[in-house]
Amino acid sequence: MNNPKAPLAERMRPKKVEEIIGQDHILGPGSVLLRAIESGQLFSVIFWGPPGSGKTTLAKLMSQYSENPFRAFSAVTSGVKELRKIIAEAQKTFELTEKRTVLFVDEIHRFNKAQQDAFLPYVESGLVILVGATTQNPSFEIIPPLLSRARVMVLQPLGQEDLKAILLRAIKDKQEGLGDLKIEILPDALAHLIDLSSGDARVALNNLEIAVLYTMQDQVPQKVLDLEKTEVALSKKALPYDKDGEEHYNLISAFHKSMRGGDPQASLYWLYRMLMAGEDPLFIGRRMVRFATEDIGLADPDALQVALGAFEAWQKIGPPEAELALAEAAVYLAMSPKSNALYLAEATVKREIEHSGPQPVPLHIRNAPTRLMKKLGYSKGYLYPHNYPGARIKQEYLPEKMKDRLFYRPTGRGLEKEIRRRMEEQKKKE
Repeated sequence: MNNPKAPLAERMRPKKVEEIIGQDHILGPGSVLLRAIESGQLFSVIFWGPPGSGKTTLAKLMSQYSENPFRAFSAVTSGVKELRKIIAEAQKTFELTEKRTVLFVDEIHRFNKAQQDAFLPYVESGLVILVGATTQNPSFEIIPPLLSRARVMVLQPLGQEDLKAILLRAIKDKQEGLGDLKIEILPDALAHLIDLSSGDARVALNNLEIAVLYTMQDQVPQKVLDLEKTEVALSKKALPYDKDGEEHYNLISAFHKSMRGGDPQASLYWLYRMLMAGEDPLFIGRRMVRFATEDIGLADPDALQVALGAFEAWQKIGPPEAELALAEAAVYLAMSPKSNALYLAEATVKREIEHSGPQPVPLHIRNAPTRLMKKLGYSKGYLYPHNYPGARIKQEYLPEKMKDRLFYRPTGRGLEKEIRRRMEEQKKKE
């Protein structure tokens, strides 16, 4: 049992692998890390993920399951001198027990190159199992020799359902949590705690503890933690937002229309209204990817890459750093030249297919891998464009019943102006 005076977040730290909530992508059945922890056959690893995602917990469980000694070392408060002491102790431990020390280095990215070099010989010899924790991209912050001797595993910000499960477990747990207080938490208060945590389990549990202690001061038999008490206890009001109701759709609509209208100020406002109210950032990211193809399309093909980059940044880095990636994408999309030509083309071609059914592929553009197919006329008469000037030659690619149909009609904005010019030039030559 943990120290009853320790913070709730520390008391609720998982003591078994099966108690960990989230990070299924690296801890799922049959995963390399899960097998290593359960078997005790450990390897050096760098955990890259946002605060409160489980980096320290995993390091402690690696030590616990393997029954190897655990030493924690912070790059913020310690230096090479302290490292030498730990290494000396690890050497003695190994000589006496043949057990390797699990050396947990928090904020490992804060060490400079020379300091990181100091770990190399001990990791190389196997005297220590290095478990580094970083919130920064290891590719930029960790020296290559150290990276080559350790695996990098990416931890994701905890999702809303993960945080909900963690908070409810803390409220019910009588041994380490708040179960003995018999407090009831209302859904809106729970949602507010989750929104404030930004995917960080430690923040969520610390805020829960503060709110519960505030509620316990009520001179009533039945203790109920509601939204009002949570806001007062944490000095932070919840923005009105129903993720499954009208306001959810109103805000995303306002965001989409602001970008469509080319207003970067409004786009930023509605983006942060959603983020600060607790909207799933990946939902916003998906809508921006859709916007890049629906409202910009080939007027600026880079818009799709910018939107995808913001989406990926949130997946890999999380809050708070990746919020600016979403903001950057929102402004870029708002200021890009607009075209819905692809969106209209999609609708037109779908209607055509529904109306005309599965039209046969013209024989001359069918593949002919067998002799029989060649006898039947497959590929006969096909003109190979690269054999002609400009790699273009007039031939029909659409089914017979829809010759000369136009699905995609480029606008005169952005890159589509050039695409339209090329299409018109091509038509003249034909």
